[in-house]
Amino acid sequence: MSRFVVIDTETTWTDRVMSIGAVIADSADYSVIDSRYYLIDPAFRSGGMYSGVLHMRGTPEEIVVSRDDLAADMRQWLGLHEVESIFAYNALFDRKHLPELCNYPWHDIMKVAAYKQYNGHIPETLPCCKSGRLKSNYGVEPIYRMLSGDCGYQEKHNGWYDAVDELKIMELLALPIETYACARI
Repeated sequence: MSRFVVIDTETTWTDRVMSIGAVIADSADYSVIDSRYYLIDPAFRSGGMYSGVLHMRGTPEEIVVSRDDLAADMRQWLGLHEVESIFAYNALFDRKHLPELCNYPWHDIMKVAAYKQYNGHIPETLPCCKSGRLKSNYGVEPIYRMLSGDCGYQEKHNGWYDAVDELKIMELLALPIETYACARI
């Protein structure tokens, strides 16, 4: 696998996808190749917990698209970049909300980042399950803080920014992309 995409979705109060951030990266060094930020019309207009951060400065140009047109646009873009796999943090949530992309293999970043056998930054003092997974505080925000040393980091809950941060978690873990085979869902 030479390229993959990290996806993050944000949903409305009624659990409909209102935005999607997508970042294509090189599997050798986790460098960003391209990215997109989709607003799903009309869902993004109806509002959700994180509607206030939909239009943040610094995101790529917003692509406003209907849900019907989303799949074709994303498949064309992913095909153009020869993307073979999708990654997400807590990927079951994103995959459930994007059945249009179910033909791609999905991998859950959390299934690597939250386990001490993969994440060497997890201190021995933190409680873990017998499986090696942290018992608590293994969301994007605490894992990013742990890996980066940035105690002030706060997840933005903007699909694009969150996808970039989830890719950064993969980069900071510095594990070969093959490690994530165990995280396929």
